[in-house]
Amino acid sequence: MWWHYLKFFHYFLTAFIGIACILAGGNLIVLGFMLFIGIYVFGDSFLGDDLSRPRLQNKLFINALLYLSVPLTALLFMSMLWLVSSSDFGIYAFMSQYLPDAFVATKHSTNFIHILFAVLFMGFLISGTATVVAHEFVHRLNRPLDVCLGRWLMSLSFDANFSIEHVYNHHAKVATDADPVSAPRGRNVYTHFIKAIIGTNKSSWNIEAKRLKQKNLRLISFRNRCIRGYLMSLTLAVLAVLFASWQGLLMFIVVGVAAKFILEVVNYMEHYGLVRAPTARVRPAHSWNTNRKVSNWTMFNLPRHSHHHANAAVPFERLHPMSGSPTMISGYISTIVIALIPPLWFKLMAPKLEEWDEMHATAEELNILSMQAQSMPQNIFAKLIY
Repeated sequence: MWWHYLKFFHYFLTAFIGIACILAGGNLIVLGFMLFIGIYVFGDSFLGDDLSRPRLQNKLFINALLYLSVPLTALLFMSMLWLVSSSDFGIYAFMSQYLPDAFVATKHSTNFIHILFAVLFMGFLISGTATVVAHEFVHRLNRPLDVCLGRWLMSLSFDANFSIEHVYNHHAKVATDADPVSAPRGRNVYTHFIKAIIGTNKSSWNIEAKRLKQKNLRLISFRNRCIRGYLMSLTLAVLAVLFASWQGLLMFIVVGVAAKFILEVVNYMEHYGLVRAPTARVRPAHSWNTNRKVSNWTMFNLPRHSHHHANAAVPFERLHPMSGSPTMISGYISTIVIALIPPLWFKLMAPKLEEWDEMHATAEELNILSMQAQSMPQNIFAKLIY
């Protein structure tokens, strides 16, 4: 039974690999990133599915797994600032007095290509240690401290207001036109990223405006959770400047955008092409699912997405594999890579969507798909850029 607790420590392993490589600098950043990708791709490819349904009841251990992500994420944040800071700047001048000369020298050998790999690496790491855990936290509506921690973790990717839009709009409107992160068929991931950013921010602001109006509170005030969410990211940006000057700010921004992009790619592949009648209940068939072991162990069962959307109140340790649900192309990292290549994505998803239409769609959903098809751009080039 203890294995089913310990397997979720996998995210610590990948995070510490990342931190060690970022701190070492140079070519080790590239090698570490390749190792990170390899663990996911080959692990998901050869280790198969996790179909277990253990009864994990040790809440102390489960909470420890989640709460430990907070200091770990702080360490990731400081590591990326260390990489781009000058050794004679502020706190890092103090640190460099106690670190080996070879360590500092290796950091200074880091070039622009290494920094690009570091941005990708940190984007994935923050997505795993911050975004995934934050997703679990913001669903704990009866625990305000956990929701607050989730918002701070999401603020690293400029998305503290995920706690509003995701919980109160996405779960209610998933697989409908009213959900900005449910991508219709034919839309590529790059267009989706822009539409999702605009749509989720607009949605969260509208939800908050409605809440404040019902309470007779001013929209532009500190009571506005959206404004507080923006200020959380601004606070981290100020810390980045204080610790590592303009280089730290730039690193914080590009890594945050990378992490946000990865989140929206994940949203894209979790819901692409699936539809639901707005008045119908959410079923497991309205989300793409995967039971690949490494993806689930590292992401606290988030890939068991069909069960999560069928019942959002179920905590991660009680999510079921839902083996009869529509299945993703592969594990999460592999599917992310495929989604980044639209022609390949459309080709591989076509038979899966046909199967979904035959196996899962209701008559009303087939009618929605027919109307969507009539409104789509007709020429091939337009489809690729939609």
